[in-house]
Amino acid sequence: MRWTPGKRSANLRDLRGASGGAKLGVGGTVILLVLSLVFGKDLLSGLGQGAATPGGQNGRTSSPEEERLVDFVSFVLDDTEAVWKQVFSQKGQAYPAPQLTVFTDSVRSGCGIGEAAMGPFYCPADRTAYIDLGFYRELKARFGAPGDFAQAYVLAHEIGHHVQNVLGTERRLRQLQAARPGEKNALSVKMELQADCFAGVWAHSTAKRDLLEAGDVEEALRAASAIGDDRLQKAATGRVNPETWTHGSSAQRVTWFKRGMQGGRVEDCDTFAEGTP
Repeated sequence: MRWTPGKRSANLRDLRGASGGAKLGVGGTVILLVLSLVFGKDLLSGLGQGAATPGGQNGRTSSPEEERLVDFVSFVLDDTEAVWKQVFSQKGQAYPAPQLTVFTDSVRSGCGIGEAAMGPFYCPADRTAYIDLGFYRELKARFGAPGDFAQAYVLAHEIGHHVQNVLGTERRLRQLQAARPGEKNALSVKMELQADCFAGVWAHSTAKRDLLEAGDVEEALRAASAIGDDRLQKAATGRVNPETWTHGSSAQRVTWFKRGMQGGRVEDCDTFAEGTP
């Protein structure tokens, strides 16, 4: 992908090396509260934030390659913001920009504690996407999906969830899941596939602006296929059970990303329409 490192996004929060700090539990929190009263000092403030140092890395040593990766996700974050602001503006709507938090191992979010093992995630409560950059190593080594546009697709998918949050889709989905508990997983799949399609809408814009290089689209499609529920289940258990899917099959994820990329239209991403796969 063609891009130029520059000033990091104002919406990027770098917590690499900071302690997630949330494994104290209720008992640990009570102890800190008691000690705060004893010593007359607030020991709870900043809990889980780590000690800030230049670069937000909390004394952690970072390689030039990792710093370049932070620059890259910062670029993708700002680029998705510019694209979605334009899309919303054309519909007479405002697009509030999301934040991105880069962390190591664990992080405190508005949705609770996030662990690196969970993979990248978006929290609607604080309108923030979260990613441990180690996931990109996993994407390459474990899932066989290397390349910068594969990395961009992963982040664009999480930003797709932010778009759903802004549109009110996320709230309506939770209401539907509560009303139809038997369809909870199927509705989750539709939500995830729509985020894939929204990632494709952004990718459509990058193609129009000549930011793509040879093989970039294939990188994104390979990543979408690699993290399909059927492929992950097969690798983990040797069996595939569609009723337990939450993100969709490899074929579905590829199909919806391609649909968004080909048309570049939000209207093409209605995964909730009756009869959609």
